[in-house]
Amino acid sequence: MGVGTTLLRQLGDLKRLRDARGPGSLADRAFVRGWRRLVQGADFERIALEETARALVATRLAGVDGSVLRRAGLDRAEALEVLERAFDAALEVGGPELGDTEDLRAVLPQLVDDAEDDRDRVPPFVLALVDQPRAGATHPSTPRIIVEPPESHGDHCFVTAVYSALIAPRHGVARGDAFVVAMAHHLPNGDLPDAGYAGEVLLGEHYLRILDALEQRSLEQLPAELAGRLRTLLPQRETAETPVGRVFNAADVLDRVLQVHHHARAAAFTASQALEDLDIVHPGTVQTYQLGVLADAGLGIR
Repeated sequence: MGVGTTLLRQLGDLKRLRDARGPGSLADRAFVRGWRRLVQGADFERIALEETARALVATRLAGVDGSVLRRAGLDRAEALEVLERAFDAALEVGGPELGDTEDLRAVLPQLVDDAEDDRDRVPPFVLALVDQPRAGATHPSTPRIIVEPPESHGDHCFVTAVYSALIAPRHGVARGDAFVVAMAHHLPNGDLPDAGYAGEVLLGEHYLRILDALEQRSLEQLPAELAGRLRTLLPQRETAETPVGRVFNAADVLDRVLQVHHHARAAAFTASQALEDLDIVHPGTVQTYQLGVLADAGLGIR
């Protein structure tokens, strides 16, 4: 498949990173921004390269992007140097089969003056997908397992799109086509609340008809040219016999399973890990004092 799971996990964490500049996670906001650019007619490949490069930088800098750096007084060259440093650090865990990423690195200068998402200039289904929680693992014969907080469909679609863009060249697929298929693969859920696998089974013979009807409702909210391209691309994801389908289905299953791993890791997290492995009491001039405070309070390392 060609991308180390360490990097994929870190990209998946964009679903859980937030800052004060807007609602939702960084992934949700990137999903909105990506759709705004698609509706405006931007080139698929350009969107994929810039959003994937921006996501890689965010695995290290979170919400610190080009616009923040410029606002803080860095000139363009200084801001670009920071973005390049973060990009290179992210790729260090990408695995030897990540392949050529020079096309991704080459767009970093375009991210120095970073664009914000604009929630007033996207179709209604986009914001619905940001608000629509994912069901997680469900089965028709068992009660639902509730995990908090749930990811949104915007989270899932954006991260799957980034995975797809990274995987695409190894399958001979354009990064742009792979990215956009993943961005659009949950169009029906703009109207359809997610009941997961349990819902698919229990809706039975009605399920595919419901999906098709609601996908068309979302497509009708798009400019005709974009809707037409999606009507050509999206059916290719339904099989692993097409290159686009292989890319999409690899990215989709990786994101779904890594999300389950995230909840398992979160449930198993301990205070000792924070203290001993993650240095939550950071090394520095006051570390000894702070460790003493914790020891006196009975909260130190045992």
